Amino acid sequence: MGATLPKYRELGLTDHEYELILAGLGREPGDVELAMLSLMWSEHCSYKHSKKLLRRLPTEGEHVLVGPGENAGAVDVGGGLAAAFKVESHNHPSAVEPFQGAATGVGGILRDVFAVGARPIAALDSLRFGEPADSARSRYLLERAVAGIGHYGNSIGVPTVGGEIYFESSYEQNCLINAMCIGLAPHERLTSSAAVGVGNVVLLLGALTGRDGIGGASVLASAELGEGDEAKRPSVQIGDPFAEKKLLECCLELLDRGLLASLQDLGAAGLTSSASEMASKGGVGIDIDVASVPLREPDMEPFEIMVSESQERMLCVVSPELVGDVIAVCERWETLATPIGQITDLPYFRILRRGEVVGELPVTLLVDDCPLYDLEPAPPGEQLYGAPAPVLAHSASTGEILLALLASPNIASRRIVHEQYDPVVQSRTVRRPDQADAAVLQLPGESAIAVSIDGNGRRVACDPRAGTLEAVLECAANLACVGAEPLGLTNCLNFGNPEKPHVAWQLTEAIEGLREACLAVGAPVVGGNVSLYNESPDGPILPTPVVAIVGRLPDAARAGRLGFARAGDMIALVGPFNPSRAGSELAKLQGEAPLGPLPFKDMQAILDAQARVRNGVRSQALQNAHDIAEGGIAVALAECCIAGGIGARVRLPDGLDPFGEDLGTAFIVSGSPDGLAGLTVIGEVGGDELELEGLLKIPVSELAAAHEGGLDSLLR
Repeated sequence: MGATLPKYRELGLTDHEYELILAGLGREPGDVELAMLSLMWSEHCSYKHSKKLLRRLPTEGEHVLVGPGENAGAVDVGGGLAAAFKVESHNHPSAVEPFQGAATGVGGILRDVFAVGARPIAALDSLRFGEPADSARSRYLLERAVAGIGHYGNSIGVPTVGGEIYFESSYEQNCLINAMCIGLAPHERLTSSAAVGVGNVVLLLGALTGRDGIGGASVLASAELGEGDEAKRPSVQIGDPFAEKKLLECCLELLDRGLLASLQDLGAAGLTSSASEMASKGGVGIDIDVASVPLREPDMEPFEIMVSESQERMLCVVSPELVGDVIAVCERWETLATPIGQITDLPYFRILRRGEVVGELPVTLLVDDCPLYDLEPAPPGEQLYGAPAPVLAHSASTGEILLALLASPNIASRRIVHEQYDPVVQSRTVRRPDQADAAVLQLPGESAIAVSIDGNGRRVACDPRAGTLEAVLECAANLACVGAEPLGLTNCLNFGNPEKPHVAWQLTEAIEGLREACLAVGAPVVGGNVSLYNESPDGPILPTPVVAIVGRLPDAARAGRLGFARAGDMIALVGPFNPSRAGSELAKLQGEAPLGPLPFKDMQAILDAQARVRNGVRSQALQNAHDIAEGGIAVALAECCIAGGIGARVRLPDGLDPFGEDLGTAFIVSGSPDGLAGLTVIGEVGGDELELEGLLKIPVSELAAAHEGGLDSLLR
């Protein structure tokens, strides 16, 4: 039998970290203190392997109202309104229990948004699973995760307006569930989580505290998945969207009435993280009496109460004379409100039980003193990701290739997934997922905001820096297609174990690519999430940085569409398109490993093309606009035909590979000859077939059948 590990090692702390804790305390921590420290010093809460790198990202801009450090970032969208938004991961919990893992991921990101005072108006998701054709487990994870997302969003009344799904074998044991929310608030309602006012009362709002979620996201997301993960199922939180709806409305009314000094979501690490982070931001101390915390289960120990990740809870700070008013508002919303502590002028987080101190930790030790590690990046000495089994012969005809690409899981219609979500509740949705490259949401008056979320792990595996840059460019291109200009960006960086040099290299390079792209497109980073240790015994996931950009367009009625609109319109290719098959979807279907290099990017030419498309959509010179993405120009043209229900005849420029990819750089647009003046015209809209002269001629109905049937045939 092996030697028994010390308690701190069982909780994920290293010998070095425990020595730092001993030095910081001047004594050994008690059980409650050790549990709290282990969570606050976990990867999920401390970002100890990524914080230094994240400082490289641009975070300031003319539209930024709230930057990184709060529950969600916010940008000015005009008219005195702010759009608050963020994306976060719930990967490891969803791999263990996909329905509740995904559902509570949605609940958590909604709370992040209304914690800053914004009403959630839309959700998006970015999902990754193993190959559905090869694995019953991947189909199960997809079906249950989608059901969880739909259950929570539909029940609480927040529309799911967009997202993306990719399938690769590296996600087989470690799926990715990244949830995004965007909300609206008047500037004056934006609030901080920083605790203020010595003597102010700390109130816990919302659900009872139970043992569900103890050691949940904070622990599951700080280690690799491995054998025996079914035993971790009790660590996954359980959500109640109807309780959250009442909590949401209650919190917004409290903020509207000016009754709260600060507000904070209870997420990973529960009371421990929320209270300590509030105290740290405010430069104050805090006392919490666990005997005052309303419990779902009897006989919970103090450490269980402090680290429980039970859902639908918020923490707020209130002046003593306003506590009665706060409780009265909460009673009307059938939301429990309980005083559990107060703000102090001591630099400590004290945990009491009926007045007796059971734990006392310096706030700085909990929040600020976790060691930050320098990574040791090194490019991999061998190919990390193997070649998939080929499903398409190299001898296939051009027509066969196009139909195979349209039916492939990474390109096929997502209608079977989207139809499980309500995209129009709240009546703000101007463009849904199947209508345009970005979701569009009406603001009061004529203007609108647009949002897109993107990432392609296969491309990033080819070249982490260039692949991440592509993700940002494609996101900005999607906004251009509806006429929107970028205002700000959020991200979720999903990678393997950063203690391994090749993963550290992927992460370092990806952040440099993210920095370069954000500066180029003018989209500062206002918040985000890092999800590391996404590995299974088979190795790391594909490096998967997911980015989402929020933009604004002046006239919602002129938002662009992806489908061809009118017979007789001319078709043009816009942008410095330089395609190759490296890392392409066709390369995957033909059994090739993800290997670079990716095409060179002429950044100024790309930005000029995006501006040309954005302005053309706004002026209505362009009747449609669609960026060229996975599958290349042939797939983009087919998607325009399918969405518009009309054919096209196109002659590609000499030597242009119809299936090569160069993401985020070029567009297919259509309009009158005058509207396309100065552009490279390549064809004309009309008929009931897509014809690429000298290459293929396929009825639009056949294209649509392949596109619609790709996922349907695997999941129904």
